[in-house]
Amino acid sequence: MFVRNKSNPLITARDLAYKSNAVFNAGATHLGDKVVLMLRVESRSGRSHLTVAHSRNGISDWKIAKKPLMHADDGFRQETWGVEDCRITSLAGRNTHILTYTAYSPLGPAVGIAETKHFKTVQRLGIVYPPENKDAVLFPRKIKDEYVLLHRPATTDGRHIWIAYSPDLLYWGKPKMVLPARGNVFWDSYRVGAGPPPIETERGWLLIYHGVKKMESGLIYRIGAALLDLENPHRVIGRTNEYLMTPTEPYERIGDITNVLFATGGFVHKGDLWLYYGCADSYVCLATAPLSDIFDTLS
Repeated sequence: MFVRNKSNPLITARDLAYKSNAVFNAGATHLGDKVVLMLRVESRSGRSHLTVAHSRNGISDWKIAKKPLMHADDGFRQETWGVEDCRITSLAGRNTHILTYTAYSPLGPAVGIAETKHFKTVQRLGIVYPPENKDAVLFPRKIKDEYVLLHRPATTDGRHIWIAYSPDLLYWGKPKMVLPARGNVFWDSYRVGAGPPPIETERGWLLIYHGVKKMESGLIYRIGAALLDLENPHRVIGRTNEYLMTPTEPYERIGDITNVLFATGGFVHKGDLWLYYGCADSYVCLATAPLSDIFDTLS
């Protein structure tokens, strides 16, 4: 269903202006005349930071900033071990872009929210969920006059996708579990996590998510989809029984962590979903699929 771009991997550590170990898990947004990525870059120290890249066609000729936009050394104690896995939401009604990301410290991974206008400076709004929590993504508009966030807390029964609501992006409540890991032998049995910001369609909110299965040889990260109700997004109205993408290419199977597809950026362009995903915690790649084909898999 998803067609991998012939230029994959699009971005590797060799493309950066400074030394690094790996680049992967990029948030993405389409700003009309260019595509902007927020790259997760792992430095040689082992900590991660966020660096901006942009391209006219979203595939080649990437212009990558010479220094990070958000770094573990910026002075925020909740981020002293790194800043990771950013999602970009272009929020209706605000002339800015909202960044949801994992703030990592000795206490563990927490959910942070920040705001930027032109991807040149950033204002941190704060930590909104304490450790252990990650894979947070904001819906692109308010629903019933509230902001809506998906996140993935660590609970005693597993790692599932939850939802929360807020009047101001800072204080979150009304939690509900939305999409549980399926358990047993399924492709998304061990844990699940939200991918790019949900995409609004006539049928509902299309959510791309990663599912993990625990094998004797290790973990396998694959990609699937779910459909959430437009006005009650805690209600799941469709979910793929089978995965939509699995690691098959050498750059997806071999890297710092093997057999990983981890999507954090995506948007719809001319009826196709453009999905930017990290491979093996080592590269940034792109795959596309018609929205109509994805809907056919939802039941």
